[in-house]
Amino acid sequence: MGLASALALVLPGAATAQDSASPSCVLRGRVEVRREQPPPEPRPAVADLGMAVRRDVPDRRRSVVYLETGPHGAFEETETAHVVLDQKNQAFSPYVLAVTVGTTVNFVNSDDTYHNVFSFSKPKRFDLGRYAKGQSRPVRFDRPGVVRVFCDIHSHMSSFILVFAHRYFATTDAEGRYRIAGIPPGPYTVVAWNDGQPRESRQFTLSPGAALDLDFTLR
Repeated sequence: MGLASALALVLPGAATAQDSASPSCVLRGRVEVRREQPPPEPRPAVADLGMAVRRDVPDRRRSVVYLETGPHGAFEETETAHVVLDQKNQAFSPYVLAVTVGTTVNFVNSDDTYHNVFSFSKPKRFDLGRYAKGQSRPVRFDRPGVVRVFCDIHSHMSSFILVFAHRYFATTDAEGRYRIAGIPPGPYTVVAWNDGQPRESRQFTLSPGAALDLDFTLR
């Protein structure tokens, strides 16, 4: 099953997200990333010639942990959240952004140079054109899937936006920890995603009110 399909699925017959008869559950743990990847080689830009340019290195250890299938009714209404994906020191921040369908992402330019944000990904194709420091341009993500984002001016810049059809996901913190709360009891498959693709999946069953610790080691 591809990730784009998994992001959109709900599980018929499972407890509904609104089911209050049984106490909800928590899934938590830590994702340790042991995979080593060299940073992309930057292509010099004309604006960089003759001057030192600071470039931030993306944090590729940040992962997203999500339920492969969400409970029935987990996402029946479109949300209207607004979040920021910054462009600072010639890097997207954060490198990985996980949102629900209906979220608007504001692409802010905090650099002294121009940026041009675009994506050719099937769930959302867009090209924001070139814009200067202090400006922001919004994009609403209305289909689930993985969206790879680039800058047309700086080839070393990229980021991932994971768009989910349910809210049962979490991005790991600086220590690799995650926490997904409010899960109805039932059987599930959880996936650990890192740097472009799902890396590992586990099956488990949550009893009412359970708090399950589940760690991943990605190599």
